[in-house]
Amino acid sequence: MATSTYNLIANQVVGSGGASSVVFSSIPTTYTDLLIKCSTRTTYTGGSSGLYIVFNSINTGYSDIVVYGNGSTVSSYKDTNQAIVNAGASQNSASTANTFASTDIYIPNYLSSNYKSLSGETSVENNAAYTGTYIFFNAGVMANTAAISSITLTADASFVQYSTFYLYGIKNS
Repeated sequence: MATSTYNLIANQVVGSGGASSVVFSSIPTTYTDLLIKCSTRTTYTGGSSGLYIVFNSINTGYSDIVVYGNGSTVSSYKDTNQAIVNAGASQNSASTANTFASTDIYIPNYLSSNYKSLSGETSVENNAAYTGTYIFFNAGVMANTAAISSITLTADASFVQYSTFYLYGIKNS
C-alpha cells in the first residue's frame, strides 16, 4: 500500500493592510499532488466571499460546481467558461467578529498532461447573518494541460490581516 508524505512548500500570512491576492510561484516538480490549507477572512460586506484560484496566470477555460448548506437547506450552482475556479468560501467583514473560514483545496496530478482539477471544502461560521455554520464543497477543472507552476488565490474583496495560506506537496510512494 502506498503511503503519502506531506511537505510544506511555502506559507503566507497576510500582514497589516490586507492583501488583494496570494501567489505561490515556482512550485517544485517533485510531488504528485498539492494541498492548500487556508484560514481566511475578507473585507467583503455581502454574504460569504468566494475564494478563487487561478493556475499559471491562465485566465480562461475554467468551470466548477459548488454545493453548500447549513444543516437545514442545501443549494448548488455551476459555473462554466469562467476565468477562475471557485475553490471555497471566506468569512466576510459582516460575519462573527474575528472568525475565519477554514478551507482545504486538493489538486491531484498537478504535473500531468491532462486537464487540471481540484476539490475544495470550506467551513464558514457566521452567527451575525446566518444561523450557525455553512459548509461548501467545490469541484473545479481548468481545461489546460500545462503543469501547474504557480497558483494565485483571490476573493471578492481583500484578505484581512492574519489570513493564512499553506501550500503542501504530497508525494505518494
